[in-house]
Amino acid sequence: MKTKKTSWITSVLMIPLACVVGLPFYFILVNTFKTQAEAAASPLALPSSLYLDNYVNIFKTIPLLQGFLNTLCVTAFSVALMLIIGSLAAFGMIMRNTRLNRLFGVLLLVGFIVPFQTTLIPLYELLVNVKLVDTLTGLIALYSAGAIFCYFLIQGYMRTVPMEIIEAARIDGAGLFRIYGQIVLPLIRPILVTVGVFETMWVWNDFITPNVFISSPQNQTLVLQVYSAVRQFTIDWPAFMTMTVIVLIPMLIFFIFMQRHIVSGLVNGSVKG
Repeated sequence: MKTKKTSWITSVLMIPLACVVGLPFYFILVNTFKTQAEAAASPLALPSSLYLDNYVNIFKTIPLLQGFLNTLCVTAFSVALMLIIGSLAAFGMIMRNTRLNRLFGVLLLVGFIVPFQTTLIPLYELLVNVKLVDTLTGLIALYSAGAIFCYFLIQGYMRTVPMEIIEAARIDGAGLFRIYGQIVLPLIRPILVTVGVFETMWVWNDFITPNVFISSPQNQTLVLQVYSAVRQFTIDWPAFMTMTVIVLIPMLIFFIFMQRHIVSGLVNGSVKG
C-alpha cells in the first residue's frame, strides 16, 4: 500500500516537471510545421495544416549531409580514441601502482579540473604550428583529450576486476596486452559503453571547439551549421527551428536506444565492489 502511495505521489510530481522540460521542444517542433506568419501569430498553438516547406527548403539550401558525415566521423574516431587511451591508462595504473604512476594520476587530475576555455589560445597556436587548424583531424586530436575523463571512470570500475583472474593469466604465460584485450576489456564492457555514451553526446553536441577551430563551410559540424544558419534565417524563425530539429533527431534516437546504459555501468561497478 505504501509503495502504491509513493508511486502516485511520484507521478503527480514528475508529470508537471516533464511537461515543463518538454515545453521548449514542443515549441520548436510545432513551429517547424508553420509558416512564418502563423508562427508569429500563435507560436504555442498546433499548426492549422501540415506545412512541410520548411524542411524542403532546409535540405535544399544547407549541406546537411556533409555536416552529418563530418560530425559522424569526428564523433566515431574521437570516442574510439578516448576509450582506447583511457582504458589503457587505467590498466597501466592498476597493473603498476608505483609512486611515479600515482604522481602521474595526480597530474591527470589537475589537467582534468582545468577549464577547457582557459587553454583555447595555446591550443590554437599549437594546432597552427602543426597545420591542423580547420581540419577534422585537428578536432579529433582535441577531443581525444577527453580520455582523461574516461580514465577516471574506467579506473574505478577496473579495480573491481578480480586480480586472481589476471594473475592466473600471467602464470599461464599471457602477456599484458593479451590480458588487456582478452580478459580485462570483456569484463569492463559495461563501463566502456557508459563512458562511450557520455562522450558521444558531448562530442556530437559540442559547439565551442568547432566554432574556434573550424572556419571552412565544408568542415563544419551539424551544431556549427545551426549557428551559421542564425544569420541566414534571422527573420525566418520556423526555418531556423526546422534546422534545429533535424540536428537533434540523430542524438535523440541515440539517447533513446542507449539511455539504459548511461548509469548501468556505474551502478554495476559499485555493486561489484
